[in-house]
Amino acid sequence: MISPRPVLALLLLLASIGGAAAADADFARCLAGLRAQAANAGVPGAAFDRFTDGLAPDASVLTLLDAQPEFTTPIWDYLAALVDARRVAQGREMLAHHAAVLARVEAAYGVDRHTVVAVWGVESDYGQVSGNRPLLVSLATLSCAGRRQAFFRGEFLALVKLLHAGDLSPDGLTGSWAGAFGHTQFMPGTYARIAVDFDGDGRRDLVKSVPDALASTANYLQRAGWKRGERWGFEVRVPKALDASLAGRKNARTLSDWRARGVTRIDGSPLPQSEARAALLLPAGRAGPAWLALRNYSAIYSYNAAESYALAIALLSDRLRGDPPQVAAWPTDDPGLGRDERERLQRLLIARGHDIGEADGMIGTRTRRAIVAEQERLRMTPADGRAGKRILDALEREARRADGPQAR
Repeated sequence: MISPRPVLALLLLLASIGGAAAADADFARCLAGLRAQAANAGVPGAAFDRFTDGLAPDASVLTLLDAQPEFTTPIWDYLAALVDARRVAQGREMLAHHAAVLARVEAAYGVDRHTVVAVWGVESDYGQVSGNRPLLVSLATLSCAGRRQAFFRGEFLALVKLLHAGDLSPDGLTGSWAGAFGHTQFMPGTYARIAVDFDGDGRRDLVKSVPDALASTANYLQRAGWKRGERWGFEVRVPKALDASLAGRKNARTLSDWRARGVTRIDGSPLPQSEARAALLLPAGRAGPAWLALRNYSAIYSYNAAESYALAIALLSDRLRGDPPQVAAWPTDDPGLGRDERERLQRLLIARGHDIGEADGMIGTRTRRAIVAEQERLRMTPADGRAGKRILDALEREARRADGPQAR
């Protein structure tokens, strides 16, 4: 008698092969449709075939579509990671190194250099982390499966047109899972509309040309409504009696109105009597920090429509200007960690025998598992694998106690 287990395994294998074959056929049909649309947009079939030769879908990008960190990460973690001491220091180095280009960018577009460099820092860590996913693969997959297919088809076709025009080379072209790429992470459609050739080499190259990337970013913000010589906003103090429903980016009121309601600057000084309009931001509710956002904040927000993202750029631009960090604390007993602190945490985990790879400040699956193990050992709740200040402090206290007798 034949055991049912091998038969079942064979049936499952055949089913998976059949499913994969059907998925491949669906992808091929989708690409054929995109080929026809590209031809209508001026990209010859031979060029389209050259760019898509051997292209296969990557299903992993579909799982990322609903897990964007701007919407899933606590804001104090998100900002701690993006507006940390290292990014501020590196940003100041970039301001000095590219001072001549940034002066030309300011003169041409009216956007201050600190905001432009802050976008660069948040988007790609000044060109160091611009995405490692093959761009054509990601956009083709998102064009043919999942939600928002119409949007991603437009982006895929825009990318193919850029490749055909010679602005970009398909060789080694990578970006984020969603198709953003280059120093300041433009989507292809935005690239086609907004990118400029600022270094004068005849090509709009936001991948290899820092001047093109910085000028294109300023061009984007100018077109989004940036007003020359104005700041994005400032931190404020809000009276306890203020109705929190008045907060929100779309609920702008005059500074005179906010002043009459008892809102002051963070140092307690009064707001100006002004008809300039500002929106009250309470990203963590009444218990957290508050800012008044002027109209330039809306230009930053348009770059990537997420409040935490826009605030990261705004606050990083303030630090690059030389302004101090925010004054009000976040409503948590476990603040997020910057990269230097995350690396310290990882070194402590490695010292305790956890195999997490190198201490690079990137919190991946192995680091989170190690944190869970240490949280459980220390009876910390919740044991959620979060890289926060509580677990860092606990492990540092242990390390100091362990070193104490040896030091004596």
